[in-house]
This record gives sequence, C-alpha cells and structure tokens, in this order.
Amino acid sequence: MSTIAVLTSGGDSPGMNTAVTAIARNAARLNMSLLGIDRGFNGLLGKNPEHDFIHLTMDNLLDIADQAGTHLRTARCLDFLKKDVQANAVKLLRQMDVTGVIVIGGDGSFKGAQALCENGMPCIGIPGTIDNDLSYTSMTLGYDTAVNVCVDAVRAIRATSRSHDRPHVVEVMGRHCGDIALMTATATGSEIVICPEAGRWTVQDIAKRLQSHIDRGNFRSTIVVAEGAWEKMRPFDLYKFLTPYGKEVFKGEPMTAYRFASVMKRLCKMPDGTFPEVRHTVVGYTQRGARPSARDAAFATEAGIMAVELLKGGVSNRVIGRQKGVVFHEDIDKAMHARRRFNRKLYDTLNSL
Repeated sequence: MSTIAVLTSGGDSPGMNTAVTAIARNAARLNMSLLGIDRGFNGLLGKNPEHDFIHLTMDNLLDIADQAGTHLRTARCLDFLKKDVQANAVKLLRQMDVTGVIVIGGDGSFKGAQALCENGMPCIGIPGTIDNDLSYTSMTLGYDTAVNVCVDAVRAIRATSRSHDRPHVVEVMGRHCGDIALMTATATGSEIVICPEAGRWTVQDIAKRLQSHIDRGNFRSTIVVAEGAWEKMRPFDLYKFLTPYGKEVFKGEPMTAYRFASVMKRLCKMPDGTFPEVRHTVVGYTQRGARPSARDAAFATEAGIMAVELLKGGVSNRVIGRQKGVVFHEDIDKAMHARRRFNRKLYDTLNSL
C-alpha cells in the first residue's frame, strides 16, 4: 500500500486537523503518499479531480494540528447515497492510485466508508462529531472540546445570573444525543437539564421544577437544554400562551430557547409576586469552532496513527474508538449497531436536587 487518502465529512469537529496531521506523519514514516480529499465525499464525485485531491505533506500541514475546523473542508453529499456514484468514486480513487481511505466523521460518514468497502476500497473510520452519538466509543473527536466550551459559557452565565437573581436557559448542541447537555450540567452545578434520550417532557413540569428552586431561595437556576430536546417536548400552544403578552408568535412555530425563557418567566413567580427575569443563551457554533482540548488532540493523534497502521497491515472495514482510556478498533458493522448508552440515573439525580 503506497498511497492512501483521507477525508473529513459531516459536521466539522475540533481534532479533525490533529488527526489529519497524525495520519500524514505516520504515512511519511512508513514511506506512504497521502492525498487529502476536499469537501468530504463531494471530492469523490469526479467533478474537479485536479483540485479535489491534494498531496498532503508535513510542509503544507505544519501549522494546522491545533487549529479548529477542518483544513480539508467538509460538506454534505446526498449524491453519494447512490450506488452508481459510490462505484464511480472507487474507480476515481483507483485512477489516483489510492489503495486505502481514512474517513473522519460521524455515522453518516461511516455509512459512506462502508459503501467504499463494499465496492472494494479498503477504509478505516475515525469518529469525528461533537455530539458523541456513536455508541461503540466513549468519546468522539470534538466532544470533550464542545463540553469545555459549554462549561465555560455556563460558568460565566451563572456568575451574572447570581449577580442579578435571574434564571437562565442555555441551549447546547446535540440533535439526538444529550451528552453535551448532561456533562455541562454535571460540571457546572446547573439545576435542570433536558436531554432527548429522557423521552417526552412537558413545559409545565420544567416550570414546576424552576418554581421549586425559586421557593427555596434560588433565584438564578440554570436550565441546560440539548437542541434535540425540543422535538421531545409534549404539545404546547405557544400562540395561545404568548400572544396575550404581546409576544410575536404564529400558530405552528416551534419552541426556541428565547421563547422557552419567556414561557418560564410567565409560569413562575418570585416571592414578591413578580415574574422572574428569565434570560436565554444559545451557545451555538462556538462549540465546533474551538481549538481541540488536550483529550481530543491526544485521541486524534492516536487514532490517526492507528488508522495508517491498519491500512498498511491490510486491515479494512474498521472504525477506531476509545473505551476506558484505551484506543481500539472494531468492525464497522458491529460498531454501527452498538446500543446507545444514556446515564439516566445521573440525569434523574441532577433534576431532583
């Protein structure tokens, strides 16, 4: 195996550049050439191969290891779901003398890697997604960094909330996985956390929890919400509730952190009978755009080294993960069917304190 390729796909995550640099270093050590594929699986469509394939060396990767984002860029590629596109991608790779591919991304990216394997192109997957939603591994690239970003944000928010006696709603990322929200709440002492894995929940129940904190003298409780939790909220008529208060909302519009804070304000009361001044913050893409933490960078480096060695040794159709501090590799089919873990006991305990 003399030439391998690497691509980053799906949402960018801190640590992707670190992994690419580690891949390049180990490839050079083993006298292997490395090609970077631009814009994820889009670079395999054959539209502009002169620009979509980049020769990667330590000279052009020297300063990216600790940088945020992904040097190779990333994009969604619905065309790659088509069988003929997948087969043509492998033909293109072979024309470029590529004999193995490393895919860095989430579950959708791994499905693309599986498709390449099924068409005869050896592949290794490295988990790159801040959501930590790949069940076979205890951490994915970017997750630790995202949690640290959220923890810093919530600590700052709680400082000003304490100063003004104001509850606060903080929305963090996590469409189907609430790990960022749960770990952020755990690390910051936040009083309420809402995750999609916990199932259906009601606005009224959260308001009761917030009111119980106010009744006990805690006027600055923090509610941490995973972005995917809004889809698990039981029906609540925003239009009927907020319109009498002069809030601009139309029937059928979704709940947001801003609107949720407005609802919490009007469902709760301070000891003097006034509404609590509930505020909101959406942490947003700062979770993706931060430089990788030490844990993410170390995992990315070990994963990049292992991926090259697996391809060099003729191993394919594997994904790399980390469990109990040890980096390992596992069959991609088995990994994709691993059962989702959620610490329900921790979730219930945080919400009952």
